[in-house]
Amino acid sequence: MSVSCPLQEQSDDSSEEEAAGDTEMDFLRNLFSSTLGLGSADKVLDELTLEGVARYIQSGKCKNIICMVGAGISTSAGIPDFRSPGTGLYANLQKYNLPYPEAIFQIDYFKKHPEPFFALAKELYPGQFKPTVCHYFMKLLKDKGLLRRCYSQNIDTLERVAGLEGDDLIEAHGTFYTSHCVSFCCRKEYNLDWMKVKIFSDDIPRCDKCSSLVKPDIVFFGENLPVRFFTSMKMDFPRCDLLIVMGTSLQVQPFAGLVSRYCRSSFIFLKCTADPLFGLMGFGGGMDFDSDKAYRDVAHISTCDDGCLALADLLGWKVKLSHMIMRINSLVQ
Repeated sequence: MSVSCPLQEQSDDSSEEEAAGDTEMDFLRNLFSSTLGLGSADKVLDELTLEGVARYIQSGKCKNIICMVGAGISTSAGIPDFRSPGTGLYANLQKYNLPYPEAIFQIDYFKKHPEPFFALAKELYPGQFKPTVCHYFMKLLKDKGLLRRCYSQNIDTLERVAGLEGDDLIEAHGTFYTSHCVSFCCRKEYNLDWMKVKIFSDDIPRCDKCSSLVKPDIVFFGENLPVRFFTSMKMDFPRCDLLIVMGTSLQVQPFAGLVSRYCRSSFIFLKCTADPLFGLMGFGGGMDFDSDKAYRDVAHISTCDDGCLALADLLGWKVKLSHMIMRINSLVQ
């Protein structure tokens, strides 16, 4: 499937509540600091442009890059995002006779009426689409030893298809890669191939052990995010030298709060988007692209694929990226 999957914004898990509280405090602290001009602002770029970012990466000082990605990096693969007017997933769900569009990802509704979700899953199932330039660019960052982690809102598994592995990824909103029985007493695990057979034979997947529904491990409304999301961010973001944000409007919490979670003066934000307002307004917490005090954040206004190609070209990686795309795409069935 695709992109930015709906998630539960509130959680009963204590670690999630603690992380959410810390995120809010970090954001407020950084907002006051930047607004009042408090604290040190170490400028690591010689200019706030894509060229400046490329020179910083080439300097050898940038060793831990984190990518935050969402729906926008998969749209060029043919997977719709959720909210685009007219073309987004939510705008085209009338045929499923839902009480409201988001119900298709509501856990309580799913348990009573699983048919709409599995019909949609058949249309957008992983394996029918190939990774985009963005996915391969992140794989290239990994090959160069620069990628600390990719934090993804997407559930389409295209990061894995491009060559990122489990330790490289935080699939914040879950994934189709595995599935589990929904029964709390069972929770038997099933793999991607098992689920695919069920979906494409138009069978509602049920557990071989207890006959309960089996659901892909994507995060529905009413479910908690993976624990690994909360534990990893505490380790990763204090070490981050460069944060690349692509294909997400950073409006869904708690994913959006990662930007301000550990906001340090060495962060640079690269936003690849075709919407100039999105790039300049700085959604997601304290980004500053064009004020007199701007010293860190970079907005690159383009499609995500074009932004990655432009940065790869500046880094001298464009040929290698092209070869990688051709090689892996030839293996993707």
